[in-house]
Amino acid sequence: MLDVYQGTEFKWCLVCKDNSKDSLNNGGQNESQLFELAFNKRHKDKALKSYLPFILATAKAIKAQERTLMIYMTEYDDWSAIDLNHPSMFDTLSMDHKLKQSIIDDLNMFIKRNDYYKKIGKAWKRGYLLYGPPGTGKSSLIAAMANHLRFDIYDLELTVVTSNSDLRRLLVGMGNRSILVIEDINCTIEMKQREEGEGHGKSNSTEQNRREEKVTLSGLLNFVDGLWSTSGEERIIVFTTNYKEWLDPALLRPRRMDMHIHMGYCTLESFQILANNYHSIEYHDTYLEIEKLIKEMTVTPAEVAEILMRNDDTDVVLHDLIGFLKSRMKGVNEVKIEHKKVNNKMDEKKEDKDNDKD
Repeated sequence: MLDVYQGTEFKWCLVCKDNSKDSLNNGGQNESQLFELAFNKRHKDKALKSYLPFILATAKAIKAQERTLMIYMTEYDDWSAIDLNHPSMFDTLSMDHKLKQSIIDDLNMFIKRNDYYKKIGKAWKRGYLLYGPPGTGKSSLIAAMANHLRFDIYDLELTVVTSNSDLRRLLVGMGNRSILVIEDINCTIEMKQREEGEGHGKSNSTEQNRREEKVTLSGLLNFVDGLWSTSGEERIIVFTTNYKEWLDPALLRPRRMDMHIHMGYCTLESFQILANNYHSIEYHDTYLEIEKLIKEMTVTPAEVAEILMRNDDTDVVLHDLIGFLKSRMKGVNEVKIEHKKVNNKMDEKKEDKDNDKD
């Protein structure tokens, strides 16, 4: 086979060798196959320094695309794996286009910077914080990242990990080209820089043992950006939370969570993506009314998707969505009116009280 690379011809030839005379030394195989590469000797440097590395990198990429992705879950003090068949892709992700593109660009840059990370003396990893209300697509984004990079997912449930040493053993056991996911980081486990009572005298041995058996924030951070962070390559670390303001500031520093991604409520753009995903439509007569309602209401993409899945008839589900949004708006307005009445009564009572004092 003749291959042309950057204007230079390289010839590959499949060679079969008869090994019958020496079958004992080659495991009993009577025939072996190999590829021979031929080229003009003046192109030796290009072949060794550019062409062959290109061939190997291409083969690695093809293998990565063809292999089945896995999702690993914590089981006691080890990982248990099943196939990852989540269909989420960036093309179908209901998210603002600019934000989506910035994430894709960031991932693409990360995957190409092995030499750069070695040059600056940093571990080849990157951290992402996904924050926002429930139902805004955090899990779908993680699956889209895995499918885009062809990375396995390691879903770490901190509540089943009993100590920092067990946590370290789990994290070191991760493979390269992987995404570590810790969901609801603010509530899965109580992690503080200092235990309650620290610095107020010596604790007894029971209390000391209890602290040693507990996963701490410092134990997690030692893996995120400490000495243990270099135990693997091509690592993505993703934390999710519904309440960013509840997180310890130590988690939010650069080189721990490098990119903070707000997963917000449904916008017109994200609604249109969902409508196209579920009903293959670019536009509908109801869009103007839906756009007006979505601008005035807070509704999650998950709620919109649930309604769009109720019926195969596009007209029916879009009018159902309008009815849902109007009902939600009516409820919100009633709550606002009730709050206004309560506030007015409180103001009246306060005014009467002030008059009595006078």
